[in-house]
Amino acid sequence: QVQLVESGPGLVKPSQTLSLTCSVSGGSITTESSYWSWIRQPPGKGLEWIGASHYHGATVYSPSLKSRTSILRDTYKDQFTLQLSSVTPEDTAVYYCTRTDCSTNGCRLCDYWGQGTQVTVSS
Repeated sequence: QVQLVESGPGLVKPSQTLSLTCSVSGGSITTESSYWSWIRQPPGKGLEWIGASHYHGATVYSPSLKSRTSILRDTYKDQFTLQLSSVTPEDTAVYYCTRTDCSTNGCRLCDYWGQGTQVTVSS
């Protein structure tokens, strides 16, 4: 029922800021005990968690990316946005937004995913 769709530029130049928006339908980013994450997968590599926006407004980031990452939310639009600054070709990846549901005992980790969007960092 919950659907997530990523949107944003597919090409970003080095040193610029990557900005992607996740649009949520069939649910709300303010729903109790919901957590909304950005995850990426560079070519030929595994999944990397970037950070998350919590239902109550707090954010948390991967230590390796924290200094460059900001996740913002628009509760009226049910959207949350990833901003990754000072990008390099190492940031080239498919970027996904996901939902985690902790409304019952334990958490259903990443139980919904967007389709993913390719972002290439190149001049």
